Amino acid sequence: MRKPIIAGNWKMFKTRDEALGFIYNVNMNVPSSEYVDSVVCAQAPILRDLVKRQGDNLKVGAQNMHYLDTGAYTGEVSAPLLENIGVSYVVLGHSERRAYYNETDNEVNKKIHQAFRYGITPILCVGESLELRESGKTNDFIKGQVVVALKGLGSEQIKELVIAYEPIWAIGTGKTATAEMANDTIKEIRNVVRELFDNESAEAMRIQYGGSVKPANVDELLSMSDIDGALVGGASLDPESFLILVNAAVKK
Repeated sequence: MRKPIIAGNWKMFKTRDEALGFIYNVNMNVPSSEYVDSVVCAQAPILRDLVKRQGDNLKVGAQNMHYLDTGAYTGEVSAPLLENIGVSYVVLGHSERRAYYNETDNEVNKKIHQAFRYGITPILCVGESLELRESGKTNDFIKGQVVVALKGLGSEQIKELVIAYEPIWAIGTGKTATAEMANDTIKEIRNVVRELFDNESAEAMRIQYGGSVKPANVDELLSMSDIDGALVGGASLDPESFLILVNAAVKK
């Protein structure tokens, strides 16, 4: 039985005051972590403020990090720093990072290894463009992303890793893959993991769906056999909306 995970990706939204207002609103109302893992992934400058105020049932994640401990990499964030301030998760390989900052699958692989070295749970993002979807190349493309991203990992790490399937054409567009479509692709991802590692690891790994997830469609998405949660953008910015999403996961 895989425990659902709902992670809010705030992207470049929220000031410190807005973020603190959010966490004060949701802290006492988030369901027990016995039933669902609830995560908010924020901009780097406010991570420590959020960690200091997170309750027992809400964890804080970063949106990116470098694969080296230290160095002359202006503007980057290191895993040692994230570990030091108590960050629990990190989003890696998001399509926006790949598109705007030219991140490659090999770089994402290095970052995943680095996250595990410092006890931070990686949320690996994979997903296809509309052109790839319409040409029937979705599974081959995502398999390529997964194979490279997971290179060199062990079975125990695979069980801890979270994958977020986010079709690029559904991020922030209002378009959402049907629940069946999302579930079919996530099954294929699980099959790739099964081929690379073993059945136990594949069945233990949690795979989220992301792409215009909102209160109106979360129940249907989470009712699917292989969808273990959601990586949520805009709908995670509002406390009331976020609470609807995490409570929906409890019913899964």
